[in-house]
Amino acid sequence: MVALVKGVGCAMRPLLPVVQTCNVNARRWVRALRRSPVKVVFPSDQVAEREPGPGKQPRKAADEARLQKQQQKQPLQVPSNPTPSTWEESGLRYDKAFPGDKRLSSVMTIVKSRPFREKKGKILLEGRRLIADALKAGAVPKAFFFSRLEYIKELPMDKLKGVSLVKVKFEDIKDWSDLVTPQGIMGIFAKPDHVKMTYPETQLHHSLPLLLICDNLRDPGNLGTILRSAAGAGCSKVLLTKGCVDVWEPKVLRAGMGAHFQVPIINNLEWEAIPNYLPTDTRVYVADNCGLYAQAQTSMSNKGSNHGWVCDRRFLKFHKYEEEEDLETGAKKDWLPDLEVQSYNLDWTEAPAAVVIGGETHGVSLESLELAESTGGKRLLIPVVPGVDSLNSAMAASILLFEGKRQLRVREEHLSRGRSYH
Repeated sequence: MVALVKGVGCAMRPLLPVVQTCNVNARRWVRALRRSPVKVVFPSDQVAEREPGPGKQPRKAADEARLQKQQQKQPLQVPSNPTPSTWEESGLRYDKAFPGDKRLSSVMTIVKSRPFREKKGKILLEGRRLIADALKAGAVPKAFFFSRLEYIKELPMDKLKGVSLVKVKFEDIKDWSDLVTPQGIMGIFAKPDHVKMTYPETQLHHSLPLLLICDNLRDPGNLGTILRSAAGAGCSKVLLTKGCVDVWEPKVLRAGMGAHFQVPIINNLEWEAIPNYLPTDTRVYVADNCGLYAQAQTSMSNKGSNHGWVCDRRFLKFHKYEEEEDLETGAKKDWLPDLEVQSYNLDWTEAPAAVVIGGETHGVSLESLELAESTGGKRLLIPVVPGVDSLNSAMAASILLFEGKRQLRVREEHLSRGRSYH
């Protein structure tokens, strides 16, 4: 029985390939019959075109005809705005910095140094928000260094024409950045001119007859915070005398949080030129350093060493006047201006007011006291607990500016009520 089964299996093996071959050929013929040839080429090199059936067209011709019908139905739309809609269409191009490129390092050497900034007239702005505020205010950009293309695409395209755009590695920006977390974009701008700047309409609408004069402010963080308070209070102008830190230093810009482009700032002024920037009938008030002036007035001596609020570097300059005697009476003359002291919360904004804020180290200068005396101003005292050191310059400026804003608002409310009664 086993032998019989083996024999049958051997007899069936040669038949399997034949059956499979027949099935393959049959499938090929069936597939060939389903095809619809476009051309038939005969051995005599004659070509016969296949005529489409009634009501039928070749696929390509049918698609073209359908496309033409759709175009005829839809009217031609001409873009109303001929300006480019995308960054690529505007024709802007950027360069990619290769290893060894010195453009970033050479520019940073200039903008990081105050003498070079003043000589070249360029400043450094870092961060997307600060750059956007500067462009909106009308600052003129010269170059942008960025690590990702989308950072530069966020900026207005019309402001980027003619500006050098260089893509660099993020590590290069990080090496030169003053931020703890760099934002991947740096802008080099021409030093802004307050006359040519366009400040926000809301800021101009809320502007008050209140000015700020910064005297001997050396700390960048304090100056930036003071500028931010001045913009928040609605100051119409900020004046900086010689001896203050550069207002366009990166640390001041970072602390200002965009205040440089919200309020007019005029820096590096001599005291003789300050009155030219003050409105008519402006009274100058000097921030008192914890009442030291009042304490000094009660003292029997009137020497400069007893007045800690006077700038130290002015002592030698005015020391000769300390011992000056009147030739007629023989009495010693006071070389310090006689200014009345009043509390900061009493009314002092009946006329346009300018507040002088001095640095914590050097204090206010003698010129500021003389200007206050000549304009009928006073010293504004911010009382503190005895034994406590003087307030921070930025804190004192914020208190006085917002107190002046409160007084102006209260006066306006009283005037409006008076008009309503009449």
